[in-house]
Amino acid sequence: MDTIPIRFVDDHLVIDIAESLSTVRSDGRHLWLGGDETVTIERVTLTAAGDAFEEHVSFPVGDFLPLPEPADEDGVVPEIDIEGLDLAGGYLWFTGSHARTRKRVRADHATEAALARLAKISNNGNRHIIGRIPVVSTQDGPVLVASAPDPAHPGEMLTAAALGLSKSTRLTRELREDPHLGPFLRIPSKDNGLDIEGLAVVGERIYLGLRGPVLRGWAVVLELRVAGADGQNLVLAPFDDGAVYRKHFLDLGGLGVRDLMADGEDLLLLAGPTMDLDGPVRIHAWRGAARAETSVVVHDGAIEKVLDVPYGDGVDHAEGITLMPDPAGFGRRAVLVVYDSPAAHRRQHRHEILADIVALPAARR
Repeated sequence: MDTIPIRFVDDHLVIDIAESLSTVRSDGRHLWLGGDETVTIERVTLTAAGDAFEEHVSFPVGDFLPLPEPADEDGVVPEIDIEGLDLAGGYLWFTGSHARTRKRVRADHATEAALARLAKISNNGNRHIIGRIPVVSTQDGPVLVASAPDPAHPGEMLTAAALGLSKSTRLTRELREDPHLGPFLRIPSKDNGLDIEGLAVVGERIYLGLRGPVLRGWAVVLELRVAGADGQNLVLAPFDDGAVYRKHFLDLGGLGVRDLMADGEDLLLLAGPTMDLDGPVRIHAWRGAARAETSVVVHDGAIEKVLDVPYGDGVDHAEGITLMPDPAGFGRRAVLVVYDSPAAHRRQHRHEILADIVALPAARR
């Protein structure tokens, strides 16, 4: 296993970005990254020597889409908690976690304060967004824009749009009535409540991985289809049964989905604990995921454990994976892994974090 540094610019947001990376996607030369404490999407570029990612550029999502939760009296915009990214069809797709949160308790909190914090649950509308923003190539690398001509369809435009720009969407309304997932929408994420972590786009299919809930050991992946956009609002296309989503239940050994990505017709899933604890962490392959024509229960030969991912004691929680094209030149691909709560050895410099590059087994060529 190798490591590669990701270097951010020297400003007041650097620590938040480096300490709380939650998702990553590569186009080969650039990484797109999201964090769970910001309202921005980050881009870095591989150096000519291929030994680091630098030239950090930050793109505020609010520059392209009107966020449902405005800035507070101190000028702080509530975080989107970006937990999934993908590149498809000329767009950078992203999703917020859709999660509620419970206040954290620290060792120095007195009993009454701790009990009060544990009783407080918050819900932030900016977390309930699933969106896409056009990507345009420039001399300085790819950039996000509000709209641009569609190179694949002359005369048409690519335009930033999202679900969740208002406080309620058809997706969340239907999920509230869902017999499996509905009871978990009001439960905080780290209590096995609803928590989207991971997004993959395969043709017309949009897959959302759920960290939680895990139901009697079964993880959940949602599948959506988008009919188009009405202005800045994405419109979901219903399936044959009239629902706007499918549910797929996966046997990941009791773990939830922490990220996912397309690999041809397969999905690679980063699986980890649903609750607030350490490991195990693994990458699984869901074979033929994009061929499923109904909601499915996936186990046995359709799910393959690809490799184990390292984790630490209270640190190094793997949050994002992306395919890297043969970094060592040995004819084998690899995945780049980014971590939340990184261990000290990953922070050799204040504006830098070390990501892992893990070779995939030969069977994954």
